[in-house]
Amino acid sequence: MMSNSIKVMAPIPGVFYRRPSPDEDVYVNEGDEVKEGDIIGLVEVMKSFHELKAEASGVIDAFKVEDEGMLEAGQEIAVINQK
Repeated sequence: MMSNSIKVMAPIPGVFYRRPSPDEDVYVNEGDEVKEGDIIGLVEVMKSFHELKAEASGVIDAFKVEDEGMLEAGQEIAVINQK
């Protein structure tokens, strides 16, 4: 049975962060299991932070943007493989 891949897209342009603050660990790593609604990163726009949440339960297959990378609205950020 094939798994379905869900693409997590940037809702807004900004800077992508994989951790809540510079001295904390990343929210999730590639290969980690997530549940729908889990925070996987943040998008910062003009000092306002927006949580990026997993849109489905599964395993983080890949991040398509580096930590602190610039995002365009609609850009693919991560891929979640559903079980």
